Amino acid sequence: QVPVVESGGGSVQAGGSLKLSCTTTKRPFGEYAMGWFRQARGKEREFVAAFRWRGSGTFYADSVEGRFTISRDDAENTIFLQMDSLKPEDTGVYSCAVGWPPGPTRIHIAGEYIYWGQGTQVTVVS
Repeated sequence: QVPVVESGGGSVQAGGSLKLSCTTTKRPFGEYAMGWFRQARGKEREFVAAFRWRGSGTFYADSVEGRFTISRDDAENTIFLQMDSLKPEDTGVYSCAVGWPPGPTRIHIAGEYIYWGQGTQVTVVS
């Protein structure tokens, strides 16, 4: 069974919306967090958003703050990424990750996550 599975990518015009989902077989304990990262063609992977179970904290990259919203469904061990007011620069492969970053200051670091999904393509056309 694949530990992390994403869905919901696609193509949308600038200003539009998409909602991504990520389901995992892993169960939360300790400093558990689920996050979204993205990678555009020719660029390095970058942090987008994360949900930290302890304290129900949400974290966002400056580039998406106010446009993207991360949420969770405890019953399904699933997180969602609602993406509004999309811009062409949001284009990329979005990957979901599961891990135990040791505190909020490390939650944006890809190396702190253990399990990764295959990624889903998001394309925003102008």
